[in-house]
Amino acid sequence: MSMYPHRGLPQNAAPRLNELLDQIRSEFDAQVRLNEGYEQQSKYTIAPMNAFRHGTLLTSHVVQQQVQEAQLVREKVYQLEQQHMTIKQKYEEELVHLRRQLDQARGGAPQQGMPGPPQHGPPPPSIGASNNLFSSVMTGGSQTGLPPQPPPQEQQAPPGPPHQMQPPPSLQGPPPPPPPPSQQPPFAQPYQQGPAPNGFPGQPPQSTASPGPGAKRAIGRPTGPATPQINTPMPYPGPGASPQVQNHPTPDHRGPMPPHPGPAVNNALGDLDPDRLPAHVKKTRDDWFVIFNQQVPRMLDVDLVHTLDHSSVVCCVRFSHDGKYVATGCNRSAQIYDVNTGEKVCVLQDENADVSGDLYIRSVCFSPDGKYLATGAEDKLIRVWDIQNRTIRNTFSGHEQDIYSLDFSRDGRIIASGSGDRTVRLWDIETGGSLMTLSIEDGVTTVAISPDTKYVAAGSLDKSVRVWDIHAGYLLERLEGPDGHKDSVYSVAFSPNGRDLVSGSLDKTIKMWELSAPRNPANAPVKGGKCVKTFEGHRDFVLSVALTPDNNWVLSGSKDRGVQFWDPRTGFTQLMLQGHKNSVISVAPSPVGGYFATGSGDMRARIWSYRSLNA
Repeated sequence: MSMYPHRGLPQNAAPRLNELLDQIRSEFDAQVRLNEGYEQQSKYTIAPMNAFRHGTLLTSHVVQQQVQEAQLVREKVYQLEQQHMTIKQKYEEELVHLRRQLDQARGGAPQQGMPGPPQHGPPPPSIGASNNLFSSVMTGGSQTGLPPQPPPQEQQAPPGPPHQMQPPPSLQGPPPPPPPPSQQPPFAQPYQQGPAPNGFPGQPPQSTASPGPGAKRAIGRPTGPATPQINTPMPYPGPGASPQVQNHPTPDHRGPMPPHPGPAVNNALGDLDPDRLPAHVKKTRDDWFVIFNQQVPRMLDVDLVHTLDHSSVVCCVRFSHDGKYVATGCNRSAQIYDVNTGEKVCVLQDENADVSGDLYIRSVCFSPDGKYLATGAEDKLIRVWDIQNRTIRNTFSGHEQDIYSLDFSRDGRIIASGSGDRTVRLWDIETGGSLMTLSIEDGVTTVAISPDTKYVAAGSLDKSVRVWDIHAGYLLERLEGPDGHKDSVYSVAFSPNGRDLVSGSLDKTIKMWELSAPRNPANAPVKGGKCVKTFEGHRDFVLSVALTPDNNWVLSGSKDRGVQFWDPRTGFTQLMLQGHKNSVISVAPSPVGGYFATGSGDMRARIWSYRSLNA
């Protein structure tokens, strides 16, 4: 018998233990299944992520390949353009040679004349998305020379630029070929400018080139000097300031016009040799001269008032509406001069602008009250300056390429701008916002607002001029067609009465358009105005046009370095002024009459006076 008492185990202990073990086993199995689910879900998540990462890398590689292919295509297109230009130049030179042989075979003698502007190689091709337009067109690349002076009598006039395949309409036969470089007349020889006051070289550096309208900046391409803008100076006098332009020549206070001028002269005053002209049809000074058209009564006289030297190409000139001041645009600054004294009274320069390169001011425009000056530049910005305080009142951004032209409305509220991004934009100076964007198919080179602020016109690289309703945005007229320009339009200007419009083009002509009226976009399709006059006589691209406030004269500035006064009633030129050493990029008459200004690639702006000899 045991000395210790024993208590027996409960009878239900074993089943309870088994139950607990089963419960633990169930929880373990559930946890295993849960982990397996997480692992499976991770596989489904990681696989798409890896696939996405792989696809991204593949897409990046494909995009890089496409960019490289596009660059190769661009380079190939440029090479083809260069080859085309070379072949075209050779073809046109051969045509000139054959015309001369034909003229000699007919027994005709080459016409003596004043040498024209030096030849600079072929003109730019049809402008696409990668061409540098203004570099070669405006300043003429190597188009430099001695001050315009009468050449030796024995020299013959070289033909016009290769861009023109037909001889001037005023010539009986084909022009003679250009003399060899060693025999070029003094007017066509390169000249050397002295150093500018700020250290800039005499001729604008090659780095100043920039794309033209509709063109993107090209890398590694040969470019010309700085490329100024064709400003569209358009003075707007009060209503009824001038008579309506007639469609056909009619006798007026200027005296009877000859029925048909002889073809040897006509409007081609650049073909004449000043040394062979009688004194009463020319006016010669130290560094400028004027040739008057012998076949029309002499109605005007021109004199130099002031020479305004700059340190870079003068891209644009514009008078204030009271005629007391003239503004110029050049590299990095706009400058304002007193018309009476010629003194510089104001320099407007944005000190916050990028200083790493050139920044040409391509367009300037005074507000009607003279308090503000709007400037358009290569940095795609429009700045409206408070002149008195030398501060920026408004900055308008939105253009995607260089701004080439500006104009203020007569009420002072709207600014129109034209850009290489193929748009015309309207801005509200009071609110500081954009009113409207008008898009076209090609780069916009020039804009003008009508005197009554109802319409805005724009010239384009596509050879046409468009007119819109400035408030509704309707396209009202498109001026083109068989009688239209054959090359890019670089300048437009409304007549003071608003019924007509003039345009200047790379086809070397100026055209006067009679605008359709009434203009009713709701009930009629887009109209085409009637071309009532074509002014021919310039030897090279027409870069700027304007009308005098009395509506009596059309002014034009050209790459041939000349300024011409045209009679809008007859289409005849009154005179040709040679007063610059390089292209005349901008011309602007004073809104009060009596003066006009010119801006040139020779780093000068000049103020001139003109007066009627009948007054």
